[in-house]
Amino acid sequence: MVRYKLRAECVEENTRLVEAVFEALARSAPPGLTYATYKLDDGVSFMHVATVANPESNPLQALSEFKAFTAGVKDRCEIPPATTVLTRIGSYSHT
Repeated sequence: MVRYKLRAECVEENTRLVEAVFEALARSAPPGLTYATYKLDDGVSFMHVATVANPESNPLQALSEFKAFTAGVKDRCEIPPATTVLTRIGSYSHT
């Protein structure tokens, strides 16, 4: 999980960059990846949660759109990205 707080004037740009990542994922459909991005209720904080089957080979790292997003993320932030490793105890999904 990665969490950060943007400068207010950077929210639209960040959102466009994140959406481009999801568009690329929809096209390439890499196996072994679950990925979600959330904008928190303050409107400027974001959280990204990724689960990869093989942590040594994260498919996000291969996407040019993800590289474009991460290249300038620190410049857009008021509080820089902080990564937290999560250990899954359980999960549920109903579609």
